[in-house]
Amino acid sequence: MSFAAYKMMQCPTGIDNCAAGFLTHSRSDFVPLQPDDLDAEWPSRPRHHVGSLPNLVVTAANVLEVYAVRLQEDQPPKAAADSRRGALLDGIAGASLELVCHYSFVSAEFIDGVECGAYYAAMLHGNVETMAVLSIGGGDVSRRRDSIMLTFADAKISVLEYDDSIHGLRTSSLHCFEGPEWLHLKRGREQFARGPVVKVDPQGRCGGVLIYDLQMIILKATQAGSGLVGEDDALGSSGAVAARIESSYMINLRDLDMRHVKDFTFVHGYIEPVMVILHERELTWAGRVSWKHHTCMISALSISTTLKQHPLIWSAVNLPHDAYKLLAVPSPIGGVLVISANTIHYHSQSASCALALNSYAVTLDSRCQEIPRSSFNVELDAANATWLLSDVALLSTKTGELLLLTLVYDGRVVQRLDLSKSKASVLSSGITTIGNSLFFLASRLGDSMLVQFSCGSGVSMLSSNLKEEVGDIEADAPSKRLRRSPSDALQDMVSGEELSLYGSAPNRTESAQKSFSFAVRDSLINVGPLKDFSYGLRINADANATGIAKQSNYELVCCSGHGKNGSLCVLRQSIRPEVITEVELPGCKGIWTVYHKSTRSHNADSSKMADDDDEYHAYLIISLEARTMVLETADLLSEVTESVDYYVQGKTLAAGNLFGRCRVIQVYERGARILDGSFMTQDVSFGASNLESGSASDSAIALSVSIADPFVLLRMSDGSIRLLIGDPSTCTISVTSPASFESSKGSVSSCTLYHDKGPEPWLRKTSTDAWLSTGVGETIDGTDGAAQDHGDIYCVVCFDNGNLEIFDVPNFNCVFSVENFMSGKSHLVDALMKEVLKDSKQGDRDGVINQGRKENIPDMKVVELAMQRWSGQHSRPFLFGILSDGTILCYHAYLYESPDSTSKVEDSASAGGSIGLSSTNVSRLRNLRFVRVPLDAYAREDTSNGPPCQQITIFKNIGSYEGFFLSGSRPAWVMVLRERLRVHPQLCDGSIVAFTVLHNVNCNQGLIYVTSQGVLKICQLPSGSNYDSYWPVQKIPLKATPHQVTYFAEKNLYPLIVSFPVLKPLNQVISLVDQDINHQNESQNMNPDEQNRFYPIDEFEVRIMEPEKSGGPWQTKATIPMQSSENALTVRMVTLVNTTSKENETLLAIGTAYVQGEDVAARGRILLFSLGKNTDNPQTLVSEVYSKELKGAISALASLQGHLLIASGPKIILHKWNGTELNGIAFFDAPPLHVVSLNIVKNFILIGDIHKSIYFLSWKEQGAQLSLLAKDFGSLNCFATEFLIDGSTLSLMVSDDNRNIQIFYYAPKMSESWKGQKLLSRAEFHVGAHVTKFLRLQMLSTSDRAGAVPGSDKTNRFALLFGTLDGSIGCIAPLDEITFRRLQSLQRKLVDAVPHVAGLNPRAFRLFRSNGKAHRPGPDSIVDCELLCHYEMLPLEEQLEIAHQVGTTRSQILSNLSDLSLGTSFL
Repeated sequence: MSFAAYKMMQCPTGIDNCAAGFLTHSRSDFVPLQPDDLDAEWPSRPRHHVGSLPNLVVTAANVLEVYAVRLQEDQPPKAAADSRRGALLDGIAGASLELVCHYSFVSAEFIDGVECGAYYAAMLHGNVETMAVLSIGGGDVSRRRDSIMLTFADAKISVLEYDDSIHGLRTSSLHCFEGPEWLHLKRGREQFARGPVVKVDPQGRCGGVLIYDLQMIILKATQAGSGLVGEDDALGSSGAVAARIESSYMINLRDLDMRHVKDFTFVHGYIEPVMVILHERELTWAGRVSWKHHTCMISALSISTTLKQHPLIWSAVNLPHDAYKLLAVPSPIGGVLVISANTIHYHSQSASCALALNSYAVTLDSRCQEIPRSSFNVELDAANATWLLSDVALLSTKTGELLLLTLVYDGRVVQRLDLSKSKASVLSSGITTIGNSLFFLASRLGDSMLVQFSCGSGVSMLSSNLKEEVGDIEADAPSKRLRRSPSDALQDMVSGEELSLYGSAPNRTESAQKSFSFAVRDSLINVGPLKDFSYGLRINADANATGIAKQSNYELVCCSGHGKNGSLCVLRQSIRPEVITEVELPGCKGIWTVYHKSTRSHNADSSKMADDDDEYHAYLIISLEARTMVLETADLLSEVTESVDYYVQGKTLAAGNLFGRCRVIQVYERGARILDGSFMTQDVSFGASNLESGSASDSAIALSVSIADPFVLLRMSDGSIRLLIGDPSTCTISVTSPASFESSKGSVSSCTLYHDKGPEPWLRKTSTDAWLSTGVGETIDGTDGAAQDHGDIYCVVCFDNGNLEIFDVPNFNCVFSVENFMSGKSHLVDALMKEVLKDSKQGDRDGVINQGRKENIPDMKVVELAMQRWSGQHSRPFLFGILSDGTILCYHAYLYESPDSTSKVEDSASAGGSIGLSSTNVSRLRNLRFVRVPLDAYAREDTSNGPPCQQITIFKNIGSYEGFFLSGSRPAWVMVLRERLRVHPQLCDGSIVAFTVLHNVNCNQGLIYVTSQGVLKICQLPSGSNYDSYWPVQKIPLKATPHQVTYFAEKNLYPLIVSFPVLKPLNQVISLVDQDINHQNESQNMNPDEQNRFYPIDEFEVRIMEPEKSGGPWQTKATIPMQSSENALTVRMVTLVNTTSKENETLLAIGTAYVQGEDVAARGRILLFSLGKNTDNPQTLVSEVYSKELKGAISALASLQGHLLIASGPKIILHKWNGTELNGIAFFDAPPLHVVSLNIVKNFILIGDIHKSIYFLSWKEQGAQLSLLAKDFGSLNCFATEFLIDGSTLSLMVSDDNRNIQIFYYAPKMSESWKGQKLLSRAEFHVGAHVTKFLRLQMLSTSDRAGAVPGSDKTNRFALLFGTLDGSIGCIAPLDEITFRRLQSLQRKLVDAVPHVAGLNPRAFRLFRSNGKAHRPGPDSIVDCELLCHYEMLPLEEQLEIAHQVGTTRSQILSNLSDLSLGTSFL
């Protein structure tokens, strides 16, 4: 029996739903800033941006993310620099998205934090079907916040709200209509075309959810305070109440005689909520449309939530059968738009009008008057829409065009509809307006975009009817129009990119009243849908690499996107820097680069700030075992050790710049030197500074150093700390020993300085008297006024007992303290606040610790600390700690004022408390809190052979990215993008001892690192990749749909199938389909208008692409066009044995099919090409060696022991190759309908069929026969198949259309296999995404670890990497039984131990979905690593307790998880 683990490596990226709402702040919070910043910020803000922007909420499969939209205002001095970013619209230079909460799968609590606008991401245990934002009516003065309503299949509804105190989402109500007591709602049906659909009343009075296609759930919202201002103010600043659901009831739409509901919505402008439902009275279909076409109608119901009544108030009949969407028109107009494929209708209680979009629009009968036509033809099936103004809607069509629909309104009724073309853009899955100048285009097929729009008034013939208010520029009301200069409005597109750059779309002036200009402000990268991928070598691969380092030689080339968003995505899990030069340098302990400018004067602060980023480094300091080297980093790296005054007789601990880069400080074990360039100006020795403490301190040497200008903090070997204080006026330093540490606080295990930079230091906002934000500076600083502009400096200290304290420098007053920091709680709160809030858990926690004593925990301590706030106006500090067992704790600071604590803190402080009277005057950072952020597991050190050697090196600009580098045996880059951490490992050099940045002439914004083998490498970050993604990704646009890709290793080429639409005249299209019809009569039947009409037909070709050496765009080396109406279905590189010359030939094989309608028998072609030696000349690169037409579509190919296996229609035929032609030698005729995948191992064949599940065959050379060994007798719609190999065990993996995977095995000896005819189920699992491709990769051996049981590690063990249509990537890895049993029992515990986000149960999500078909449940032999990865995020005490309950130890569990992530660290 074999077992497996399911592990997600990249979360879904294709966005399904998007919405905007005030989640992290309310409408009345003017500007998205803390209240204490208002005075300072006020003058610089243009008046018209006072309205705060809502958050953006997006869902991608089971990931929920909340973003804050940040506007970058246009400051006059920067105007020149910003002009390259494109047009300034309304004085806004740019906007970007920032994650407020990133929130993972099961853990509702771990979030990335928001600051009045947030990004929060959660992985849920269920795929979000639809989403809506429940907003609160009451205009802009409302202090209440919005909530998110999510629906999940079959009929679950969760309502989430944002909670400031935990900086994340919290579930406010759950509604479930599943299970036996609600079974009657399904009315006997098992399958439903769509999941639940949720819509909300625009004034937030209720929401409606349509479940099981016919049951309408009405969720009534609480009407708290009914909008009285007095009650709202009483809530105080932090008591923001979010919209909540009070009760629910159900309306059965069958009772209202509605059978087939297509859509519903709530309309504006009624006293009670009014729901309009679009439904079809009797169904029709394409063959009957000619005489049964207007079958839809809309009904408006007035919903009385108190009386639970719903009278019909108006309706409209005879809408076209292809109407599918309702769009509620905002007030003052009101009413509803009905969108169908060929027409748009407007209906309200009093008026109606329509617009025909193309010539297929038909009227009800000949007596009706003609519908007005739009001036151009367009089809609107599958469109998405949102409102830009109250009378202009933006429609995004299925081809990615943006259309503007204007309602011409005269103050009483809508007279007509106007449609005009605008930009072309991404193929969207959803669209939402954010505030009054931005909209977001969500997409599953391309990158999602945040677009800014600006409306100008065009020339209008109806200007007498329009109340133009040109004089008033305040854009408070979205209906007021802004006058723009004509050059701006008609400015042409900057480049051929469609709406991925800036420009504007002039409308046709005779009909449109407004012209809009658009500019793309931000985009979220998407690699889905992954249809196929191929595994190939990177350009800069290293042929000598072995083991794990060899993995970073490879990359994954994926077919993703569709139509004009089609692209090749090159994914690499690990970063491989581009080496500029490398040197042998054994025994290196550390490297540092320092600046020096001889001409710089001391007070040239202003000029210094300007050229900070461009200044080159001057010296590189290298610390060896017993000496120090100094190199100049000018044009050449040249050693100057002999000619400088640096301390070179021993090793260096740290080097850096002080006094605004005027001086260099070098710290060694027994002293420090200040240097001006190469000359020493001061030398300080540590031992002598405090003789009064006796001779013991003479032996103390410095162990670690932290530099924050003008202070240097040292941790000594006796557990004390020293502070070197610099004096900027004389550029000298003096050694002090902080007085507060003389007491018995215990020895310090690690410490760091944190420099709170910036014009407004962030931590000041959290102190007790934050409202005095001007006066706080003097009280904290204590140094001269110069330091104040540069922010405050704090010292973060961790003691041996695990407590963490933050002190201000240089006074060393404690401003924040946390007990037991190293246990890794989900939130950190100041201990002083905790006392006030009476932390009740104190008692039982001690018991847990004692129980865990038998597992040697006491020797754990924090060995490395870092705290950093990266650039960005709204960024907040991160706090990192590394424990001695290799665990990395990562916290993100946030600000929370608890409403009731202020007075109590004063009391407890004045009473003395445990704080001591001395600290009452200190301003504590009592509103500061930290939330724990997950870091991916592969950053974990292997500590079995000694203490961890991980170090955090912070970088501000390497290739314009910022973050930190984690050196050690598992080096990784952690980049900070959108306030979230992106972890990218670096496998290519094994363990790394030292790392530093280097910016000079030859290495621009690069880096230097030293490997443990003693090689120093000077590198740059590869420029082509985008690192703001789970894996670094490089996108190569194809402007066509890619279908399948394969890899030719000898020449490093990628052949791929692409298709693109070509417009053809209709008569050609008809002759393609019906070749035997007499063409003359046909063309006489068509009227001339139809003969000239064009129809898009997909044309296929195979492109052969070569990666570019420098990481630039790829080049197409050759193309192989297909014939007309011929679709290429599969492309593979196959190795065939030439039977005449007995040599192996590697050929490119293409299988095709002719698509000619259902009257023509299916045919296909098999094509073989050889890829020649000459790669420069495209004609000779590819030459056709064979082509043959076969019956049936050729949908899969594979080479089997030198023969070619072809699946053509219902037959599977094995061919041999003699150099000129293929001859069939064996066939298999069992009834596959259409083979979707063929896999081969040795002489075994696995076939996946589109409806008939899988077949397992074998091929015998003697007797030349293909024989069926076994098959799965169930019916299964296969998507992908592959063999799973675990040692000597062979299993068969298959994924299906219900988003499941199953593992089968062949066991002819077992009785239930019907003498071997039937494949038996070994495991089943619900992935929650359509898996389209499996790739078998050999797992990496982890047997070199100390403590691994010898022989337990099978060498012949393969994992399956898979890609899905959501853009996620995961893997299935085999496990041995003992590990599986341990992890499975842990998983059962974690189901209860980890909070369920949105109330979703992880076990229920992973159950096999059979969609109503009979299915016998299989064994549960796959563990879910998505749940297991939450174990590391639990507090240490809980980890020990759970491990104890499972009957194992924490270290054993962590070592299993780390082995698994190591064994699968591919790419």
